[in-house]
Amino acid sequence: MKKTLFATLTMALVLFSACNKPDPIEPEPPTPAEDTTVVEEPKDNIYQFKVLDGNGDSVSLAQYKDMVILVVNTATQCGYTPQYTQLEQWYQTYKDRGFVILDFPCNQFGSQAPGSYDDIHDFCTDHYNITFPQFAKIIVNGASESPLYTWLKSKKPGKIQWNFTKFLLNRDGEVVERFEPGFSMTKVEQAIAAEVGE
Repeated sequence: MKKTLFATLTMALVLFSACNKPDPIEPEPPTPAEDTTVVEEPKDNIYQFKVLDGNGDSVSLAQYKDMVILVVNTATQCGYTPQYTQLEQWYQTYKDRGFVILDFPCNQFGSQAPGSYDDIHDFCTDHYNITFPQFAKIIVNGASESPLYTWLKSKKPGKIQWNFTKFLLNRDGEVVERFEPGFSMTKVEQAIAAEVGE
């Protein structure tokens, strides 16, 4: 009888101890390494665009990063065509200080930029000795307009009215000024000089 009682008490004690034993602590799952990937948001500047050069190849305007840029839609048979002389003078004056002119021939206004890229480029180099970058013909208004011009006009609104409209951009690739074709060339140069840091 005593043995039975002792055995029963021993069993009860074992069960009590087992029931009150703390659960084993599960290890915390490993902390994942911190994600240091930086996702760049598209920048709202001219560097996001690609255009066609005279050979029809796509080129990125990011190559002009950190430069003061003047974007111009041009024509070879326009009353404003002699502005090429002043444009080239500006380019020669300021190019060593980080200034560039991007020339986009456009035939939308009075069909005043006829011919191929080679025809246009030869005319400009022969008559005005231009040395700044000149690109393939472009459309600046309408359903087929260049995305570059859609963006430029979103920053300084209004349809392009004629050849030799000018957009001035700062060293961050942002549009700061728009000049209509007949605007004072002296004042355009003053704005360029201010951006270049004269």
